Amino acid sequence: MSNESLWVRLRDYVKGYFDLSSDLDDEKMAEEAVMDGVSFKGANIIILILAIFIASLGLNTNSAAVIIGAMLISPLMGPIIGMGFGLGTYDFDLIKRSFRNLAMAATFSVLASTVYFLISPVSEGRSELLARTSPTIYDVLIGFFGGLAGIVALACRKKGNAIPGVAIATALMPPLCTAGYGLATWQMHYFFGAFYLFLINSIFIAYATTVGVKFLKFKPRTYVDEAVKNKVKKYVTAIVVVTLAPSIWLTFTMVRDSYFVSSANNFINTEFVFPNTQVLNKDAGVDRGK
Repeated sequence: MSNESLWVRLRDYVKGYFDLSSDLDDEKMAEEAVMDGVSFKGANIIILILAIFIASLGLNTNSAAVIIGAMLISPLMGPIIGMGFGLGTYDFDLIKRSFRNLAMAATFSVLASTVYFLISPVSEGRSELLARTSPTIYDVLIGFFGGLAGIVALACRKKGNAIPGVAIATALMPPLCTAGYGLATWQMHYFFGAFYLFLINSIFIAYATTVGVKFLKFKPRTYVDEAVKNKVKKYVTAIVVVTLAPSIWLTFTMVRDSYFVSSANNFINTEFVFPNTQVLNKDAGVDRGK
């Protein structure tokens, strides 16, 4: 057997593990699943507000389990995937409806969390809360890979637990709660940082959904000429780049600060070594001129 034929057999063998043809659902069924998630009336709004209160309680008490529970019951993923699906299939009505519903959902979420933190007796920011105000490139990657997992799951017959998993991994609820906390306590750096994280998650989940729809070769819902396609691509690229840019700077700042703190601790451990003495307390941080 030649090396070339062996390579072909090995390639086909490995490729078989990634073949989705036998798992993919009917395209119409996948579209209906997306449409069902986009709807945001009645029960979905009530569930969203209740989930926001639960997540706010979790952030207020610094309870990861409560926050995860809120993310599991939140219906926020639907409109985001709907936007990406609409972009991938050039369904502009779906894009408009999804964007409108997501904007309403975000507004209700921030208002509900603001009301909660206005009446909450605990006004101090906890660690889980503070962690939602400095998004980095890692959050971009989480949103993108989460969106890919979501559209693949929706396109397959066996949905599994991918969609709830994506909701947990991308953490859509906590940033909205933190934004409400920032408004309630008038700490706008919390509001803007947390809302930026929500935008990162939403935009890159939607973008990954669009990429997945193209890869899975869903049929366009309406015919569009090349000029319109190019215009859509330019808008999408501009939004992605503008959203991505601040996270790159924040990542650079985080890495630089981490390197400084590590160097400071190493300096203390190597230089502050004297007979019959020990360092009882040390604290390394970055002074930004405050």
